[in-house]
Amino acid sequence: MTTKGVRRPLGLAPTAVLLLGALYCLLPVCWVLAASTKTRGELFTTNAFAPGTGLFSNIADLSAYRDGIFWQWMANTALYAGVGALLSTAVSVLAGYALAKFRFFGRNMIFNVLIGGILVPAVVLAVPQYLLLAKAGLANTYWAVLLPSILHPYSIYLARIYASAAIPDALLEAGRIDGAGENRLLRVVAVPLMLPGMVTIFLFQFVAIWNNFLLPFIMLADDERFPLTVGLYTLLATGANQPALYNLVITGALLSIIPLIALFLTMQRYWRTDLSGGSVKS
Repeated sequence: MTTKGVRRPLGLAPTAVLLLGALYCLLPVCWVLAASTKTRGELFTTNAFAPGTGLFSNIADLSAYRDGIFWQWMANTALYAGVGALLSTAVSVLAGYALAKFRFFGRNMIFNVLIGGILVPAVVLAVPQYLLLAKAGLANTYWAVLLPSILHPYSIYLARIYASAAIPDALLEAGRIDGAGENRLLRVVAVPLMLPGMVTIFLFQFVAIWNNFLLPFIMLADDERFPLTVGLYTLLATGANQPALYNLVITGALLSIIPLIALFLTMQRYWRTDLSGGSVKS
């Protein structure tokens, strides 16, 4: 219930803070967008946010660099992020559903360990993971980046919380009374109800793996297996001696965010406010 004439104590301050935060986040993106259109001469001589005339020539030069290795990095990144996010989502949903809807010995202890795992920075685990995978002979392979991405404590935590809220126990009990097995309940009841949560977990993991730098930097030595983050870093390091490569790095950075934007625009329709919307089809 609202009352006319009552002013909020903080006024426009929250909106101003949000606008400043949005500006802070979008300003680098605007600079990359403008800088990627500039030729080598325009990059250091024109206004930082003024558009240039060399976007298509920059893309052509980037595609021609080392026989198009940039697109190999793009394909590698799509493989790491796509397969890793799918496997991580599947594991997280199964684990979260089991922790939310089944009672078994050690359930709370496992959940508490997961909560503790969320607090451990990824940088702390990178070197031990490398040593383990090197001992298994998987270092400098695609598996070295994929395997550590599958088990993600925060995603399991999200799946557990979402399953607890989205799947009524009475609905599962009704299915069991009707003779449905656990596998069928998972497929027909749980997965449709958890679809918005699954999309959220997939997007979080996809973006995290797409932007991951440290793990592939430690695990990989062959530049043909590099993702975009490591590939553009090596290109930037080379550009310290060849300033002409700066245009390629900036253009590559612009191209690298386009798939993320397209993914969010494509999958946002799967977010639904009605938690029981997925049960209609079942």
